[in-house]
Amino acid sequence: MAHESFEDEATAAVMNAGFVNIKVDREERPDVDAVYMEAVQAATGHGGWPMTVFLTPDAEPFYFGTYFPPEPRHGSPGFRQVLDGVGSAWAERRAEVDDVAARITADLAERRLNVPEDSALPGEDVLGAALLGLTRDYDSTHGGFGDAPKFPPSMTLEFLLRHHARTGSEGALQMAVDTAEHMARGGIYDQLGGGFARYSVDREWVVPHFEKMLYDNALLTRAYTHLWRTTGSALARRVALETADFMVRELRTPEGGFASALDADSDDGSGRHVEGAYYVWTPAQLRAVLGEQDARLAAAHYGVTEEGTFEHGSSVLRLPAGDSHEYGSPDLEALDPDGPGPDASGGDRGRGPLLDAQKLHSLRARLLEARAGRPAPGRDDKVVAAWNGLAVAALAETGAAFERPDLVQAAVDAADLLVRLHLDPHARLTRTSRDGRPGTTAGVLEDYADVAEGFLALASVTGEGVWVEFAGFLLDIVLDQFRDASGALYDTAADAEPLIRRPQDPTDNATPSGWNAAAGALLSYAAHTGSEAHRTAAEQALGVVSALGPRVPRFISQGLAVAEARLAGPYEIAVVGDREDPRTRALHRTALLATSPGAVVAVGAPGEEPEFPLLAGRPLVDGAPAAYLCKGFVCERPETDPEAVAERLGSRS
Repeated sequence: MAHESFEDEATAAVMNAGFVNIKVDREERPDVDAVYMEAVQAATGHGGWPMTVFLTPDAEPFYFGTYFPPEPRHGSPGFRQVLDGVGSAWAERRAEVDDVAARITADLAERRLNVPEDSALPGEDVLGAALLGLTRDYDSTHGGFGDAPKFPPSMTLEFLLRHHARTGSEGALQMAVDTAEHMARGGIYDQLGGGFARYSVDREWVVPHFEKMLYDNALLTRAYTHLWRTTGSALARRVALETADFMVRELRTPEGGFASALDADSDDGSGRHVEGAYYVWTPAQLRAVLGEQDARLAAAHYGVTEEGTFEHGSSVLRLPAGDSHEYGSPDLEALDPDGPGPDASGGDRGRGPLLDAQKLHSLRARLLEARAGRPAPGRDDKVVAAWNGLAVAALAETGAAFERPDLVQAAVDAADLLVRLHLDPHARLTRTSRDGRPGTTAGVLEDYADVAEGFLALASVTGEGVWVEFAGFLLDIVLDQFRDASGALYDTAADAEPLIRRPQDPTDNATPSGWNAAAGALLSYAAHTGSEAHRTAAEQALGVVSALGPRVPRFISQGLAVAEARLAGPYEIAVVGDREDPRTRALHRTALLATSPGAVVAVGAPGEEPEFPLLAGRPLVDGAPAAYLCKGFVCERPETDPEAVAERLGSRS
């Protein structure tokens, strides 16, 4: 509509003559988007974007739609027809319009999430029923859940991995492993530059919508790191690191934060903006870069055909299942030019001669360099607090897991930016910034929750207790401004700009809902500090998981993951010792690789005023660094041997 109608001079003239036109950035104002999307869905039975809503001067909605074509099409009126009709109704039937608007607004205002106050905490029965529901919705052929379009199920992967870690369920693990592998081999994953596109238009993960969002890549970086932590998969390791590197390379801003997104379309070289132009290849383009022989190897490896898998004979690069040339397989580390090459026999391991690691590394590097010469997609440089919180957690954990201090430093830099630009002296968050200047929009629940979660993950990795303090400031605002007396959570603060309805939604979408993210951060903060108030608030928030988990597990997966952490304890791991001591570092690394759901880690030397409450009163053991494994601040016998700690926590050695 932006191109077809808003940029059309004749349509714009009608709009400007009869209406006050407001275009809402739903990333900047998710609260406004949520309220009016609810109105659209209630009135029409469906929703979607673009969303078109006509309001009275009091912001009360009275006419709705999504996409309107510039001219009548397929039974839908043209947008100028809609404008004329609404304008006539406003001028000639004002009382009727006001009555409709008042009824719709009153109906919305009365809506409230109906969660029984006596909802039990989600236990084994709820989590088992949720797993069964996911199994029914699982695509056993292509991985993932549901039909096309297919979105990366980041939070569902986390639930499945946590459920496996707690119960040993092989079915849960297999769904996570297969889904992650299908996505990593598919066109939704950028096989040259790393990182994931927004979604796949087909159920086979072949053709994506090419937009790359920060939140998808942060969530998936963390998910693949956790998958590696569970299985040791070389594919998971590669994808986690490539995606983390993509975020730092292409989304990091000069101020140290992370930009929101890369556009789907770009100049195709002829002046036309075309979706996917930056990413797709034809055999001829491969030959132009690689020469005839290497182009054939690359085409076979990446699935590039003369017919193409996308538009106009172009192909999206992917690694077809069963391709013996894959460089994510356990027996071939293709990103390491010095890694193992073909087997000694030089034989066929599938469909053809195996590409050695050095050759594959060379082909990929040459294609990536050539692609860099194409007109790049535009970047949305808006820094969103919530999404940067997700990035902080992902980069901190990935950097720690794979011993990449540069990634941990990137997480620290982003966290510093959030404190410096987004957090005021009263611990109130601003949702966005750009070019080093904070915006004017107040943070919503997901901002407070995701930033707190990022700070807590950073504290576990760095051993700097100040990040726990900052998380506490944010979560105290959650308790004071975003909860009601029953423990239910709202998406906006009590003192936020009043809308026609205060939005409230516990269901996850592309990102964790603020409700479920807050439950997780509250539980982790309680584990770090022993705060009963924060643990109680987390448990009250989890009541909704009991109601929704068995019915719609895909849309409450973050809540299910938090419920797994509560059932597991979660473990509170205090590593006591000089942080420069190799023995302390070994214990700390082992603790960070724990698969036990929701485990938190504190590390530091014993002292009178430790940075972490969890370290208080924990001495060395016979002068040696030690790990204390605790639940509810009640600890088991301390361990000085990393292997013993790994066995108890399910850590990778």
